[in-house]
Amino acid sequence: MTDQNKTSEKPWGGRFSEPTDAFVERFTASVGFDQRLYHHDITGSIAHATMLAKVGVLTGEERDQIIDGLNAVKADIEAGRFQWSVSLEDVHMNVEARLTDRIGITGKKLHTGRSRNDQVATDIRLYLRDEIDVIAEELVRLQQGLLDLAEREADTIMPGFTHLQTAQPVTFGHHLMAWFEMLMRDAERLQDCRKRVNVMPLGAAALAGTTYPIDRAFTAELLGFERPTENSLDSVSDRDFAIEFCSFAALLMTHLSRFSEELVLWTSAQFDFIDLPDRFCTGSSIMPQKKNPDVPELVRGKTGRVNGHLVSLLTLMKSQPLAYNKDNQEDKEPLFDTIDTIKGCLKAYADMVPAIRAKADSMREAAKRGFSTATDLADYLVKKGVPFRDAHEIVGKAVAFGVAERRDLADMTLAELQQFSDVIGPDVFDVLTLEGSVQARDHLGGTAPAQVRAAVQRARARLG
Repeated sequence: MTDQNKTSEKPWGGRFSEPTDAFVERFTASVGFDQRLYHHDITGSIAHATMLAKVGVLTGEERDQIIDGLNAVKADIEAGRFQWSVSLEDVHMNVEARLTDRIGITGKKLHTGRSRNDQVATDIRLYLRDEIDVIAEELVRLQQGLLDLAEREADTIMPGFTHLQTAQPVTFGHHLMAWFEMLMRDAERLQDCRKRVNVMPLGAAALAGTTYPIDRAFTAELLGFERPTENSLDSVSDRDFAIEFCSFAALLMTHLSRFSEELVLWTSAQFDFIDLPDRFCTGSSIMPQKKNPDVPELVRGKTGRVNGHLVSLLTLMKSQPLAYNKDNQEDKEPLFDTIDTIKGCLKAYADMVPAIRAKADSMREAAKRGFSTATDLADYLVKKGVPFRDAHEIVGKAVAFGVAERRDLADMTLAELQQFSDVIGPDVFDVLTLEGSVQARDHLGGTAPAQVRAAVQRARARLG
């Protein structure tokens, strides 16, 4: 076979007088990773062929041949009978070549009125839209698990922290609802992102549109897009939607990483707040006593991976002139890996969270340490007419006494407390208990058990 014949095997080979270098062919091919788009590529092609027949570019018989051929190609792929070819570069040309092998010259008519530029932009949007819907469902499953656990632990008292120092007592259910709120914002960001994913670039062709009488609104309707894109140049070169998705993913992983950090701390002997089921942990090859919280540790670690993909896509796009450039082939692997990573992390968490067991006694004991009701004593004094700054100083002295005596405020006698202020009466012990402290914060957003249960009910309504 002559070099000219070798180059003409490429759909674009007519312009070239020598074949692509073997290394360059492998280096520039994307079929190794973009073949996962096959379903969406075929779906888009079926819609495109349907539209071409509607406007008279294809006959009804040609449309049916193409659609039947594409469905047969899809069946081959799904049955494992399809041989992917690096020489055909990408998923689009592999599918089209197999279609032409099956139905002959009619298969070559499918690409009328489009380019690989608008085709790949459409495929990615179709794929990402479906993946967003899967991720949204898994996110809801995790949120529901959090709500069930928060309701179960609405009365369980634990120390609340600032600077990782004991600050005030809270309930474990209230703490879990803070995680829920983070995830709720993530879910809202995901749905907002989906709106911008759900517009159709197909019909932009290479960059300027096409001379054929296409009906883009009809194709968009067939594919379930909200509308076609407005500008052909932007249509083929825009990857904002992928960057926005990865931005959502980076924030989601940041939240999961924060959860993970707390779970790792809480399972340690030093905290001993919770127990994770054995199926979510591993042991040590040398230390038989170890039970390692590998799932949260690994999720925490994968956050850097997703953050890196976001930076990769931002850097990829930062210097590209309009319109399409080969650089954009590099958009898929970061996007695909981000999708795979967050789906795995969400599944792990949605499975694990409902099985978390709180060690209520350990939590309560920790809340008793560190003078967690000091602010309650200050508030008590203010309500008795003491200016807040004076109350702050009084309580500070009482805490200093407690540190020296190694006793919490609630363990002091009335006489010992009254040496710091004579306005302190017997009713002070109502606010110095852990239960009194959390019950007193009985308002919207507060840690009182009744408020936690109400927040759970509101959250369930928000989830629908």
